[in-house]
Amino acid sequence: MFLTSIISTISEVTNSAVGTTKIGYDLAFPNLGIFIKNLQNTIRLGNFTIAFYGIIISIAMLIGFTIVTYYAKKKNINDDIFYDVFIIIILLGIIGARAYYVIFKWDYYQIRPHEILDIRAGGLAVFGGIILAIIGIIIYCVVKKINVIKVLDLTMIGLTIGQAIGRYGNFFNMEAYGDYTNNLVAMRLREEYLDPANITWVQSLNVIEEEGIRYIQAHPTFLYESCLNIVLFIILIYLINKKYKFDGQLLATYLIGYGIIRAIVESFRTDSLMLGNFKVSQLVAIICIVIGVTIYILNSKKIKPFDMVHEIPESMKKKIEEKDEE
Repeated sequence: MFLTSIISTISEVTNSAVGTTKIGYDLAFPNLGIFIKNLQNTIRLGNFTIAFYGIIISIAMLIGFTIVTYYAKKKNINDDIFYDVFIIIILLGIIGARAYYVIFKWDYYQIRPHEILDIRAGGLAVFGGIILAIIGIIIYCVVKKINVIKVLDLTMIGLTIGQAIGRYGNFFNMEAYGDYTNNLVAMRLREEYLDPANITWVQSLNVIEEEGIRYIQAHPTFLYESCLNIVLFIILIYLINKKYKFDGQLLATYLIGYGIIRAIVESFRTDSLMLGNFKVSQLVAIICIVIGVTIYILNSKKIKPFDMVHEIPESMKKKIEEKDEE
């Protein structure tokens, strides 16, 4: 109810600013008695129009960054490293997310090349951003002679909470929803605002019409993924505080955890990127799970896959040395 109150307040303030009102509601959770009217996905400040999606992603990144630097200091690792990592994630994350989306929507973009760089119209895929950002972090660490696995372990904590918060950008955009359901958290959406290609046959058979307005009902997959990511975040925090046994443990746990989460959530979604008859994100999720499980198996057999970077190199000892001098 607290979150609903915040969203409703945002909606009212935004609509007061833009001076718009509409008949009916835009989005609802009917089985919870929640109905939101005039939901906006942007806010205008002077001559600038800012998307709530961008605001939420920015907040998510800052919270993730704050948590990562906290644990870097706690583990006596130079937290300055993560300022560079933060920039890498922002730049390569956006590029990777867009490239991934465009590649698997090439049938659409090959005849509309002028839209490829128009990210304001939507079209960012999380897995693409994660993959390219990790590649960038690895290259950065190799060049700087930094322990890449320790950096990735801590980065996964911030990434997980960032994803949990960032999914609410999908809420304001009324996207990333699933097939028809009437469960407790079923989400009702105004049909005219949705891409017809993402409305399933089952949903079309269960259209709800009120005040002459057509609504479809769907699984709120953004909410499922956000809640599950919070659970994964709690697990990672527990591991780093109580059960951190080897370098790469948090990375492996994230790969397994998020792989499982995405494979499950993707099964509900109607707007998935496809590779033939398969959902791309489910295929990538399975690969993530396999890699994560492999890291755990190798460690259990005393085969340390990251032995070559086990020790903290000189480039990461700044905080330790300063502490010893004091």
